[in-house]
Amino acid sequence: MIVRKVNLAVALVLSASAVSAAEQTLNIYSARHYPTDEALYTTFTKITGIRISRVDSDDAGILARLKAEGGASPADVILLVDAARLWKGEIEGLFQPLKSKTLDAAIPSQFRGKASPDGGSPWFGFSTRARIVVYDKATVKKSDVDTYEALADPANKGKLCIRSGSHPYNLSLFGAIMEHLGEAKTQVWLKGLVDNMARTPKGGDTDQIKAVAAGECAIAVTNSYYLARIMRSDKAEDKAMMNRLGIVFPNQSSWGTHLNIAGGAVARHAKNPTNAIKFLEYLATPAAQAHFADGNNEWPVTKSVTFSNEALQTMSGGGFKSETIPVAVIGMNQIKVQQMLDRVGFR
Repeated sequence: MIVRKVNLAVALVLSASAVSAAEQTLNIYSARHYPTDEALYTTFTKITGIRISRVDSDDAGILARLKAEGGASPADVILLVDAARLWKGEIEGLFQPLKSKTLDAAIPSQFRGKASPDGGSPWFGFSTRARIVVYDKATVKKSDVDTYEALADPANKGKLCIRSGSHPYNLSLFGAIMEHLGEAKTQVWLKGLVDNMARTPKGGDTDQIKAVAAGECAIAVTNSYYLARIMRSDKAEDKAMMNRLGIVFPNQSSWGTHLNIAGGAVARHAKNPTNAIKFLEYLATPAAQAHFADGNNEWPVTKSVTFSNEALQTMSGGGFKSETIPVAVIGMNQIKVQQMLDRVGFR
């Protein structure tokens, strides 16, 4: 009997230790594939003692995995890099409402998911990227491309390089354009983009930038952080590339430049929700927000954050006007946008 009691006591201690260890591990499903983010994870572990286990995939792959795993999913935190995919995860019920006074105070309401009846938000944005235009200064005037609408102007025929219309970054932009212009005018605009293409869409945003610098096209659309990487490079070829390129933050005289959001959520079936919230609150701290800018060339979402990334400051002239369309609206417009892309032959 005594032996049994001792064994039982040992078992209880081991069980408690196992639970404690499990609580100190955070499982993250991440679409952020940036080496600079390793510093964020390392610092969080040093501050809290919570170890991080990470699964990397793209936005679509993460959402598909969460749906397939259901209640058995080990995911605690979800990190995505596209506004429409955050919205999709929200409406498909893959996130749980998150209540945090820290996040509510730090993150502007336009960078959050729709609040639940009890006040919780399904996701929060932590950094942004602007969808900007680069152009060949030798052949194009800034005034010819200072709005998104101008990209479809017949005057720019044969000049445009852009990645696939179905890529999430473009779908989010096109969903925003539809909100501004309406469905009929957006389809006409998309057809204008197709007519103005210098080549069939291919490659990523960096490929579009390089195509302009190489003279393959004269205008390209890119996310700002791809351009900032080139601006911060010490390579002679990158410096030569930037000498040829002009930069435009479109629609500064109207609705503002389109922003895409990278954000995070607590998984619907998170086993460690408390630690998950700690991690997301950590991403809203001034140090982490500055790291988004200095480490990966993204703009912080919290106000009055000081960062030293000269490329971001140079390209925007110290600031720019951004649009304020709710993410949910952009997400809802994408089904119709995809149908338009098919109709106008935008691959």
